[in-house]
Amino acid sequence: MASLWRLSVLCGAQGGRALFLRIPVVRPAHVSAFLQDQPAPGWCRTQHIHLSPNHYSGSKAASLHWTGERVVSVLLLGLIPAAYLNPGSAMDYSLAAALTLHSHWGLGQVVTDYVRGDGLQRAVKAGVLALSALTFAGLCYFNYHDVGICKAVAILWKL
Repeated sequence: MASLWRLSVLCGAQGGRALFLRIPVVRPAHVSAFLQDQPAPGWCRTQHIHLSPNHYSGSKAASLHWTGERVVSVLLLGLIPAAYLNPGSAMDYSLAAALTLHSHWGLGQVVTDYVRGDGLQRAVKAGVLALSALTFAGLCYFNYHDVGICKAVAILWKL
């Protein structure tokens, strides 16, 4: 409470009145304006929190994507020991698909978090997509024309 009172002192009398009612409750209109990065009347000059655009909020696709990422991660936890116990071409292609998808989604999140600018982010995401397609094609080529992922890992472990 003392820190909230000090904030109102720093913002001046208007800032204190804009943030607080007579009792120590924050007005929802000012809080929502703060979170949406819109200036509120009587608000002192402080930095706002920058959030994702509102058209992403409540998206069912984002929830399904998150669930899909978790399913692939859990699938990999079972697929790797199964590939060791039962190597074969079906397991090789399953590993190629799951590993490529898992790494594609992971690199996509790194790009989303660390690459700034819409144009640059689109270009880097296109590069990640091309890299993922090339990785999957290379693993499928390796599975078809060479020993396969499971056998290659077993050979590497024997060294």
